[in-house]
Amino acid sequence: MSHDPTVLDATVRVLAEAAPDADQTGQFPWTGVRAVHAAGLLESTVATRYGGEGAMLSDAAHILAALGRGDPSVALISAMTIFNHLGQATKGHWPDDLYRRLLAEAKQRPLLLNAARVEPELGSPARGGLPATIARRTTNGWSITGRKRFVTGAYGLTHFLVWAHTDETASRVGTFVVPNGLPGIRVIENWKSLGMRATGSHDVEYTDVEIPAENVLELVDPSVAQQDNRGHAAITLALTAIYLGAAEAAQEAFIRFAHERVPANLGHPIARTERFVALSGEIDLLVSGARQIIFGALESKLDEAERLIRARLLAGRQIREAVQMAVRGIGNPGLNADLGLERHFRDIQSVLVHAPQEDTSVSILGRAAFDRWNRAEAAQSGYQKTLSILKTA
Repeated sequence: MSHDPTVLDATVRVLAEAAPDADQTGQFPWTGVRAVHAAGLLESTVATRYGGEGAMLSDAAHILAALGRGDPSVALISAMTIFNHLGQATKGHWPDDLYRRLLAEAKQRPLLLNAARVEPELGSPARGGLPATIARRTTNGWSITGRKRFVTGAYGLTHFLVWAHTDETASRVGTFVVPNGLPGIRVIENWKSLGMRATGSHDVEYTDVEIPAENVLELVDPSVAQQDNRGHAAITLALTAIYLGAAEAAQEAFIRFAHERVPANLGHPIARTERFVALSGEIDLLVSGARQIIFGALESKLDEAERLIRARLLAGRQIREAVQMAVRGIGNPGLNADLGLERHFRDIQSVLVHAPQEDTSVSILGRAAFDRWNRAEAAQSGYQKTLSILKTA
């Protein structure tokens, strides 16, 4: 599956033109989101059985990398919906009638879905624990009460996918589909991040919000409700493609500056100096290398969690370092908003903040390495015992 590159490029240009203002105001980036919707990109991963294009995860990552070059905040808001359609394509966990109604809505306006999982007391579900948010049974459905943090795109979402536990005698945990705009929903404007400002990842409070009985996905026993950090490794790696796009935009800004800057004492662009040639090479090594790492991993087996986690960490660290190098290399002009580099620098700091965070991911790799060694030791010990028995026989 591949989108028309002309349409994708035009969409990226719209995002890039609107990005500085969206970053400064922190308002919901409707200009960019509407452009993504108009290009048909939000529904790119809708399954063919629903009349969609059936794009796979690697296709989605290519789209997100392109959108990230324009505005990573718009790309992140878009990613949440794109990944939800992909989840339905692969797992089919949405009630069919409800999902088809949402697809019908998507023909009229941008359908924007996002999970509301993190809570003030619990923190990220990636670190374990169950939600305090409660879903109570009502005569006609469910009533949702609780508070969620870091709800990306809060103001513009059409539906919140709220993680909550039920008030049943044997409590269950699940995701409740809550349409935005219902009575009892309050967005608490507390997103004051260094970067990714236009994501509007505010807190959202739900107070006795009434939803229909069928608006629930995957109600399960709490014992099997923990977030699977290894199982989500492929999605998290694809998310990193957004920041790859931002790093590529930073690289382009660096190269343009190097060609346009002509110091009077030099008489030619600084791009012709050995220092900037070497800097350009180092930045390209990190950014283009990260692209190879991300898509090399996504275009092969997606069931090897450690390999995917390793790729995400390596790529994330590389692009973070590359943008920092570009800013440092240019000096004062690199910190000026006019060039755009400082916005890319701020946005790129979020690359490894998404759950599971860097320390959790590193711990997964560390335990896996220990487990491999223990298995090898056990196998060697078994071999030695067998050998000893054969010698004495």
